[in-house]
Amino acid sequence: MFPIVSTVVKKWIMKTILTLILIFLIFPAMALEIWVSPNGNDSNPGTQGQPMQTIAMAQRKIRDLRRLNDPAIALGVNIILNDGKFQLVEPLLFRPEDSGSEISPTIIKAAPDANPSISGGIPVTNWKKAGKITGLPKEAQGKVFVAQIPLIGGKRLSFRQMWVNGEKAVRASNLSDGTLDRILSVDKQNESFWIPKPDVDLSSIDQLEFVIHQWWAIAILRVKDMEIVADSALITFHQPESRIEFEHPWPAPFIDENKEYNGNSAFYFINHISLLNQPGEWYADENNGKVYYWPSEGEDMTSAEVIVPYLETLVEFAGTPDLQVSNISFQGITFENTTWMRPSYAGHVPLQAGFFILDAYNLDFKGTPDKDSLCNQAWLGRQPAGIELSNANNVTFENCTIEHMAATGIDLKDGTHHNRIEGCTIQDIGGTGIQIGFFGDKSFEAHLPYNPADKREVCLFETIRNNLITNCTNEDWGCVGISVGFAHDINMEHNEVSYLNYSGICVGWGWTKTISCMKNNRIHANYIHHFAKNMYDVGGVYTLSAQPNTEISENRIEKLLKAPYAHIPDHYQYIYFDEGSSYIRATNNWTEADKFFSNTPGPGNEWINNGPQVADSIKNAAGIIISPH
Repeated sequence: MFPIVSTVVKKWIMKTILTLILIFLIFPAMALEIWVSPNGNDSNPGTQGQPMQTIAMAQRKIRDLRRLNDPAIALGVNIILNDGKFQLVEPLLFRPEDSGSEISPTIIKAAPDANPSISGGIPVTNWKKAGKITGLPKEAQGKVFVAQIPLIGGKRLSFRQMWVNGEKAVRASNLSDGTLDRILSVDKQNESFWIPKPDVDLSSIDQLEFVIHQWWAIAILRVKDMEIVADSALITFHQPESRIEFEHPWPAPFIDENKEYNGNSAFYFINHISLLNQPGEWYADENNGKVYYWPSEGEDMTSAEVIVPYLETLVEFAGTPDLQVSNISFQGITFENTTWMRPSYAGHVPLQAGFFILDAYNLDFKGTPDKDSLCNQAWLGRQPAGIELSNANNVTFENCTIEHMAATGIDLKDGTHHNRIEGCTIQDIGGTGIQIGFFGDKSFEAHLPYNPADKREVCLFETIRNNLITNCTNEDWGCVGISVGFAHDINMEHNEVSYLNYSGICVGWGWTKTISCMKNNRIHANYIHHFAKNMYDVGGVYTLSAQPNTEISENRIEKLLKAPYAHIPDHYQYIYFDEGSSYIRATNNWTEADKFFSNTPGPGNEWINNGPQVADSIKNAAGIIISPH
């Protein structure tokens, strides 16, 4: 038996407890603070008065404190960023050793009233009025400014984007010069197109690119040669994209042989000095190391901030299935200025949603392990993202801005769970805004159901809430606002998704009715509008493959646009169950018209009360919930 505790000891215990409570009330526990400023010094201690200069060195300091189990971080660490631009020379890498815990998280946040940004770009300076420029259109002569392309490691930087005073400038093209021309014919054997003779002189084709509209995707092809014959031109392309473009079956160049659709595939040219014919356009001549820009009205190039991107990724979370990165949060930070250079070196021929084809072709004899009738195979690559997470959990992005990016905004790639993106603005993204899950790769054929033996590889229990996702897909038109592949228990609620060239929210992959790891995904109370600007075969909400217990509910979907170059002009819809979509429940979704579509769906789908008759209370409750604070 335990000895009886004396009255004196009891009184002492109670007095001690009350004293401790009083101490905590008077002197509340604090997380350790490390201050960082672009004007700081990494030899500083990281106090508010003596901040460090780089996030990476503050991160290293915390890593050492965690390694040593320093009691100073028992209640967590706040890295506080002062106002200004943190220009990276390499991505911020978060390893398992950087992980916090539930009671001791690492939080990287903006200082009060500050607007810090993490940038992968570098400035272009010393702009001067250019003299006469060979090849420049007459209307642009005397109006264009010129600067030297920045040097990185002694070499001229290659880039595909440029921002002037925070606005994306337009890479010189004929996209907005009028109605686009259409291809005349396709020669698959010789890997060439016949096109109408261009209106401008493109005889110098060193950097010229050809962008073609193909069903639900575009392809970017580097021009190898162009032979003018009367009023037509024969055009060929560099490898490897040439082989892929003419071998892959879907989506292929379109020829409207019977004149029953909307014409052949449209195309435009990009990246040539002769195409720089409007204010706001630019062209980088890599051969002579100069970049040219025609300023927009009101822009003063003596004081303008011009940024070109250097990094493809700004922040990378790299854990392992056994040792994940966890309990790290970003709050109130801007992430901006990334590039994606693969199209300049290998072209870009996507299968769908921006995933580029590494190899794809028709099968002489139909049938794959999952589908006896399948007549083609494809293996894919993945665009880089400004922020990438692999094997990470309990990572959050709150009230952040992710903008000015060439490919994907934020990508939860594999092995992630219980992460949260909330209250963020994701805008001016060349590809997809938010992407989650597995979509195939160079070792896994795109039409197979993904259900790995090690379930830790699957992305699950992610929350995407209260975000504004707008003006994405502005380079790769076939990308989307939110894209979820092989993943489960992904909750997407109360987001606003708008101004997209293709679909709004896409969930599912694989084109298969076979049960895989996909299930329990939720698309609830989102406001989706102004989509299908340039592509078709789209949905405000679009699904693929079997996804047991997936729910599409109480969304508001409107302003479905009419794409000007769609082959089948009416093939767009508010909700689209595409191939193999199975066991999906769509209920109480408000749409401005009763326009829906299913393409060879699977079993078990439920369709209840969707369309313009849905109650206004549901319609008005969709979208971002504005906090009263």
